[in-house]
Amino acid sequence: MRILGVDFGDKNIGLAVSDKLLITAQALGSYRVKNEEEDKKYFKDLVSKYEIEEIVIGLPLRMDGTPGTRVQKTQKFASWLENVLKLPIVLWDERLTTKQALDILNQQKISGKKKKKLKDQISAAIILSVYLESKRKKSNAHKHH
Repeated sequence: MRILGVDFGDKNIGLAVSDKLLITAQALGSYRVKNEEEDKKYFKDLVSKYEIEEIVIGLPLRMDGTPGTRVQKTQKFASWLENVLKLPIVLWDERLTTKQALDILNQQKISGKKKKKLKDQISAAIILSVYLESKRKKSNAHKHH
């Protein structure tokens, strides 16, 4: 089983996938939104190719924790994806991930154009790895009781 990490954007959707042990997250690139038919096919193919059983989508809350307009769009996309794939979807607070993604890219000294391209998938990878980490902490907590 693998988990798909998603950084949703209007035009580009950053993607990352976990390994089978749910330990690491690898950036998968980003998908450019086309039309409903092609989008459906793309995500269905992705799920079967990587044996994905759960999807985590970054929820872009404002820094003060209130939902902005992006949140509604993300929630709409999440329910669309849930209907298409019939898989559990987790919305994950991603307030700090975009900043983290940019910090990582800045450390790597990557140029502006390339940075824009990589930001989505790195954000998706960060969303996914933070989520995987929290899952591990939860299961470890259960083991100790």
